[in-house]
Amino acid sequence: MKKSVIALAVTVFTAAALTACGGGKGETTGTQTTAAESKETTAASNDSETKETQESEAAPAAGELKKIVVGASPAPHAEILRAAKDVLAAKGYELEIMEYVDYIQPNLALESADLDANYFQHLPYLESFNGENNTKLVSAAAIHYEPFGIYAGKAASLNELPDGATVAVPNDTSNEARALLLLEAQGLIKLKEGADLTVTKNDIVENPKNLNLYEVEAAQIPRVVEDVDIAVINGNYAIEAGFKVSEALAVEDSQSIAATTYGNVVAVREGHEKDENIVALVEALTSDEVKAFIESTYEGAVVPLF
Repeated sequence: MKKSVIALAVTVFTAAALTACGGGKGETTGTQTTAAESKETTAASNDSETKETQESEAAPAAGELKKIVVGASPAPHAEILRAAKDVLAAKGYELEIMEYVDYIQPNLALESADLDANYFQHLPYLESFNGENNTKLVSAAAIHYEPFGIYAGKAASLNELPDGATVAVPNDTSNEARALLLLEAQGLIKLKEGADLTVTKNDIVENPKNLNLYEVEAAQIPRVVEDVDIAVINGNYAIEAGFKVSEALAVEDSQSIAATTYGNVVAVREGHEKDENIVALVEALTSDEVKAFIESTYEGAVVPLF
């Protein structure tokens, strides 16, 4: 056991700011954490000689910590980041987390260099965002996967769906495709031959129950569950709203195209993937400590990809 004494000082602040969310408003919260570890020197002497041994921790003194600012959705991303802050401190970085409640602002903030990285999205969404907004953001690493689920609204089960049932689905391109693939996997619709992650509702070739797709901004779907028959919800928003994967009417199979494609990534500006601070961030998020946190906290709703 190391003889060094570790002093940990934590300062947390929360700031609220308005951020666009589709056509509405949402809160953006920043969380800053400062951690420092001190060094201790132990000396021992005897009649013949004096030997001095110094053991130092990996983290430098408080004043030497370098700040890294990361944008994230509140759950599970910001929670996972907080679980990684001590690992980052040991690598010499002070982690500041900016929380966003939509999928647009964290990418715009990253593109404008207000953030060093963000952690909230999967690669298909990132690539779609780049195409639609002329941004140049890339993945530095995939960290975890969140099973997409179908949750009960007015209908208690998929077998009880009435003809013309209303189904809430995300309105962005990549997540709507994911919802459609999950609905097809449950036999509720049939998509065109060779359907992949680019499909849209226009690619539905069979709809035996005449399902009415209600397209909603992804973050808002948990709020409309009681107004629709069923809702297809992104994993992180389901977690935030208190939905449990174990209670879902259906979830993506671990071998599905979605499961192998929709890993949530740390995004950075193109050309910054190997920056020292980004490498440290990825190493912290893929550490044993963070893996243990994910597995014990989310009970299958978040699955580590490392």
